[in-house]
Amino acid sequence: MTDAPRIPEKSLHERITGDVEGRILSGEWPPGHRIPFEHELTLDYGCSRMTVNKALGELVKKGLIERRRRSGSFVTQPHAQSAVLEIQDIQREVQALGLIYAYRLDRREMRSSNVSDQTTLGVEPGAPVLALTCRHFATDVPFCLEERVINVATVPEAVAADFNETGPGSWLLKMVPWSAAEHRIRAIPADKRVAEALAIPNGTACLVIERRTWNGQTYITHVKVTYPGDRHELVAQFMPSQQM
Repeated sequence: MTDAPRIPEKSLHERITGDVEGRILSGEWPPGHRIPFEHELTLDYGCSRMTVNKALGELVKKGLIERRRRSGSFVTQPHAQSAVLEIQDIQREVQALGLIYAYRLDRREMRSSNVSDQTTLGVEPGAPVLALTCRHFATDVPFCLEERVINVATVPEAVAADFNETGPGSWLLKMVPWSAAEHRIRAIPADKRVAEALAIPNGTACLVIERRTWNGQTYITHVKVTYPGDRHELVAQFMPSQQM
């Protein structure tokens, strides 16, 4: 009978790397969490500071932690991607990163259309619209701010819909057919209102995606989604034109 092949033991720095990585991926240490200082890990594992430094260096290469001078090492914020030519479900974006999704409705208001609504949704002055402000979270960290206006004439069901548990974007994708969409993308510095909503410093660079969708000749909704710029990027895939 042949002996089973012996599985080599992990080196100490590999064990430290694996332990820290496991806590990050499980959500035990969420984005922004400070990793124990090097001298603390040295005591915990009974090893040299060089071994700990090597382990943390591996985690930096994997993009799981970042080192800040004089502050220590911290779990990085997730970096999400979305396709320019698609309507993304934000819940799926978060879950694709392996993070826990949460949603919060901050404001709901039935009101008469303003000049901006009339421009983006093509509604008459005074037409009823439903305005919603909500936030999406990734493991308790604000992921993006959603500010949406729904054309009630096109989607009357939205008036009775409960958006306390389900985000309006997900609800619309399931309930309302659309035939075309338009994206406008720009970068802005976060003002006080946006900074407070996303828990970021004033002036932080943010990525804003404005989108309106319509079905036939009638507009359904206009939405502005604001992401902290260092946590999101847009990706486009395209084919070469047949014209030379």
